[in-house]
Amino acid sequence: MSTWNEHVTAALLGTQRRPAPALPDQPATEQASDEAGRLLDQAALLTVQRRAGFQPGRVGTGGVGTGSVGTGSVGTGSVGTGSVGTGSVGTGSVGTGQAAAADAPALIAPAPAEDVPAASKAAAGRLARILRGEQIRVLPEWLEAAAANGLRVPARLLPELLEKGRSDRMLRPAIVRAAGRRGVWLALQNTDWAYLVGAGDDPGGGPDVWETGTRNQRVAHLIRLRGTDPGQARQALRETWAKEPAPDRAAFLATFEHGLSADDEEFLEEALEDRGKDVRQLASDLLARLPGSAYGRRMAVRARECVRPELRTVRERRQTWVVVEAPHEHDEDMARDGVPFHPTGSFAPGGRAGGPVGARAGWLREILARTPLTTWTELFGLPPMEIVCLPVADAVDRDARGARDVHIGWARAALRQRDAEWARALLKGGVVVDEPEALADLLAILPAAERDVAAARLIRWVEGNPDLLRVLERIPGPWSGDLADAVVATLASAAERSSQRYEHTLTQLCRLADQRLVPEAGPRLEALAHRLATESSTEPGTGTGPAVRVVGSGTVATRALHELTETLRFRHEMLKELSA
Repeated sequence: MSTWNEHVTAALLGTQRRPAPALPDQPATEQASDEAGRLLDQAALLTVQRRAGFQPGRVGTGGVGTGSVGTGSVGTGSVGTGSVGTGSVGTGSVGTGQAAAADAPALIAPAPAEDVPAASKAAAGRLARILRGEQIRVLPEWLEAAAANGLRVPARLLPELLEKGRSDRMLRPAIVRAAGRRGVWLALQNTDWAYLVGAGDDPGGGPDVWETGTRNQRVAHLIRLRGTDPGQARQALRETWAKEPAPDRAAFLATFEHGLSADDEEFLEEALEDRGKDVRQLASDLLARLPGSAYGRRMAVRARECVRPELRTVRERRQTWVVVEAPHEHDEDMARDGVPFHPTGSFAPGGRAGGPVGARAGWLREILARTPLTTWTELFGLPPMEIVCLPVADAVDRDARGARDVHIGWARAALRQRDAEWARALLKGGVVVDEPEALADLLAILPAAERDVAAARLIRWVEGNPDLLRVLERIPGPWSGDLADAVVATLASAAERSSQRYEHTLTQLCRLADQRLVPEAGPRLEALAHRLATESSTEPGTGTGPAVRVVGSGTVATRALHELTETLRFRHEMLKELSA
């Protein structure tokens, strides 16, 4: 065992169990009163001896050239409480070529030149404050705004930012877009930051990345390839498909959402037989989005067995009704096509109507969610707006919640098929009253010009209901225009009510709004907070006239609004710096 390893062993076991070994060829020194201190002193001396006279090798073609390590001496000095005697490093020579290369340190390639400018000094200073914990929740917005303005994170802040991403997976996509080339270069030097490598559009790793890269790099490679040549991407995956583990197969199959076309149908149909559950589910989800597929025709057959038009006369008025009859049994073909025996949410409460959703209703929702929406325009001969407004009845049970299940199924289908016409009809028709969250998900499908108006209408519809927070959570920012007006009105309404229920609602609303509401709404909220802080009212029964009730800055409403306005002001200044 070498002298260095003996010292390491003594450190690991402790000097009480293993005293520090004596150094050979060294003058005797006084015994240290602290055995641990003597061990550290000798370790310091050994470190100096190991480093003295060392010269890094030079990289050249054909290996490292002939070089020598000259005679080096360690002068007399002291380390801690133990003195270091004179010691010398003997003359030694480094051989030519491969022998020298083995001893040479690994050289790190320099960071590539950046192709975008760094954020300004003011913006960088604010980012440093955010990373230290001031308004930390706005960090994703800073990164997204920087990338949108063609800026990158300054190099000096990259290590701290990459460390944040190591513990926060939700932050990583924003870091990828704003870290620049220096960020990827740093990630290559530290395995803790390896999440950044291959996470962007460029998988890295060169042309052999599909054979040699990490899973993230290979996914990035497939995504990029499907953007230019989906057939080549599909063929590359087919060649290695049988050898890939199930988690990798699922990750690779998910890339088919990029450039999905009828050419992918055969591969996806084969994936329905995969032994991996997640792979089968992904394949069925992708097929459900594919227009004109055999999968869509199979689901349409099932759906027409469950939902049909029927002419009925009610109060001497003849009208088309939607008659619903949920499936009575589950079979292997349904399971193969992605309709599980226990669909997600089948045991969940059934909204305001109460009671669990049930397995049969869950099957119905899944079938409708996977059926092409053109099935219903062809079957009823009506546009989507008129179809969703038709009365719905259960074929067997008059008390059944058939309308809810049909509308939820259609809403899920519109979301999966990205059908703006059906989304508009469902939102304007005011259906799915038991699950307004399902309607909130449809907002993202609408054209940008319609989104804020539709969202504002939905907010006003559910205001005062427990569903309000769940709906707002599903509406991404920025909240502007009519939507901002509706949110400010909702905040004002909740702030002016003194019950504990509304205080909780207001607190949660403020936490959502501080990241999504446009900063331009700040002055209106400041005025509201000021009015609440100085509001007066008449207390009945005093007999001496009005008594002033000062709400004060310590109440729940004023504290929540004050924190919200502070965050909006911070964001306003931040965005101004990044757009300057």
